[in-house]
Amino acid sequence: MRRFVKNETAQILVIALTTAIGAEIKVYPFHGDYFRMGLGASTFLFFLLFVRHLPYLKVGITTGILSVFFQGTEWLTQSTSLSFTASLQNNVAAGVYYVVFALCMGRLQTKIDEYTPLRLGALVSGIDLISNGTELFLRWLLLSVNVMDWDDWLLLLIITLVRSYFVIGLYSSIMIGQMRIVHAEKEKRMEQMLHVGTGLYGETFYLKKSMGTIEAITEQSYILYSKLKEDNLGRYGQEALSIAQQIHEVKKDSQRILAGLTKLYDSEIVVDMSLAEMLDFVVKANQKYSRMFQKKIKFTTELATDYRTAEFIPLLTIVNNLVSNAVEAIQGQGSIRIRVDEDITDTVLVVSDTGCGIRDSHRSVIFQPGFTTKYNESGVAAAGIGLSHVRDIVHSLGGEIAVGSSEEGTGTTFIVRLPTSKIRSVFTAV
Repeated sequence: MRRFVKNETAQILVIALTTAIGAEIKVYPFHGDYFRMGLGASTFLFFLLFVRHLPYLKVGITTGILSVFFQGTEWLTQSTSLSFTASLQNNVAAGVYYVVFALCMGRLQTKIDEYTPLRLGALVSGIDLISNGTELFLRWLLLSVNVMDWDDWLLLLIITLVRSYFVIGLYSSIMIGQMRIVHAEKEKRMEQMLHVGTGLYGETFYLKKSMGTIEAITEQSYILYSKLKEDNLGRYGQEALSIAQQIHEVKKDSQRILAGLTKLYDSEIVVDMSLAEMLDFVVKANQKYSRMFQKKIKFTTELATDYRTAEFIPLLTIVNNLVSNAVEAIQGQGSIRIRVDEDITDTVLVVSDTGCGIRDSHRSVIFQPGFTTKYNESGVAAAGIGLSHVRDIVHSLGGEIAVGSSEEGTGTTFIVRLPTSKIRSVFTAV
């Protein structure tokens, strides 16, 4: 089946056969039965719009031959004459219509996506009119039928316009639907990529921080070894040296892991993002997070400024964690407000919630390493990123973070100030 779908000849035959069958459903716009218009033309145009990988002329010739065969067979069954020549003379013009139509459409084949539906409809109507004119002229030559009255041409023009714009409208609707599906899929993949990117950034940030600690411990262990050796405490000195060597091995392993994470991180995210796009991602991610806890939370975003930034991953990590903390702090239902403002030198991010607030006794220690108020049912502390790490990321960008206001039971506000010059991209058109 898959080979059949991919086979060019098979595809052309399907188009030709479907069009020929569609042409059998017809109307007679003029007096008499010498000229008919059926669904074949609409069907043929519809196929041509979607199969631009096929040679249009070959499709037109094949369709024309099958159309002549179908209509000729019908003519023979309804006529008292069994003359093949008479049958061909009466129906060959209908086949020529598809050849001329395909030949003209071939001029647009590679440019269809460049035209607006209105302009494409006008061009197709013109091609349809030329093809019908060719068919009528050929019928006049072969059958001596005069169909050149102005009323007939006006009717033909109206039918051509209606038919062409109907097919173009249907095609455009299908393409818009497909674009929406593709856009939704791309948006979903972008969210997944950003989620992975923020996770990688957090892990690399922790690892870089740990690398500094490991380096300091290694140096201190070696200094301790030297002092113990000087004090003739060789046995203890050897133990200190052994510890220094083991820590050095941990450092090398950590460096390899960091190199891998950094390479993966750099390959995942290579574009800028606007602040509006960043907040949209944060809101969507935390809407899902709040639904997971069966909480009804209203998210509000306010942007007094917007620009593109290459530092959106650390910014996402900061804002996303503040907002997710706010989600966890809200009991049942509430609201979270995210505001972005800009003063003379800084970009200010403000995250406010209507959650449980912060106790007075905790205000002075919330940014201390290891501080948490979140424990699971077994009493194990949460393993997520803490405010101390959020603060460290803010500091790495040259900024500051503070609790703007917080009273127990009335919610919390965090204010992050970052130097605009450090996070704003050079090309900032949004």
